[in-house]
Amino acid sequence: MTDIVDTKRRSTIMARIGGRNTTPELAVRRIAHRMGLRFRIHRKDLPGCPYLVFPKHHLVIFVHGCFWHRHQGCKYAYTPKSRIEFWTEKFESGVARDAHQQAALQALGWRVLVIWECEIKDEAAVRSRLAAATHCEEPSPQRKETVSARMGSAMAIVGQ
Repeated sequence: MTDIVDTKRRSTIMARIGGRNTTPELAVRRIAHRMGLRFRIHRKDLPGCPYLVFPKHHLVIFVHGCFWHRHQGCKYAYTPKSRIEFWTEKFESGVARDAHQQAALQALGWRVLVIWECEIKDEAAVRSRLAAATHCEEPSPQRKETVSARMGSAMAIVGQ
């Protein structure tokens, strides 16, 4: 099937696609923040510029798109039917780059966790993986109520 837009327009469209602050990445950030975890984003001084960095836990997280990073066995990791040789080479180089960056991080003493785009639909599973990786429990319902009560009383004081 031929493209419905010309080459120059397609190039412009593709150039506007950003690699940061993607929807899956923001979802993982929200989950981690709700768990009380604090992190840095896009640390350029680390190999691969990891999406999330938890210095306290010496943990980095990559949120990978299944299509681009070739999630094995995932229905979203299909290969386009046109220009198969081009896409195969592109995907292989991306997977090799990912492996190289993860090995470099591990050599520096960092633990690496990869969360796949398709996994984010199950928020409880992401939460449990983050908890296991950071050795952190999600705040109990009782603790949440206590924090909410404190926030309510603080808001009352501010409103006076």
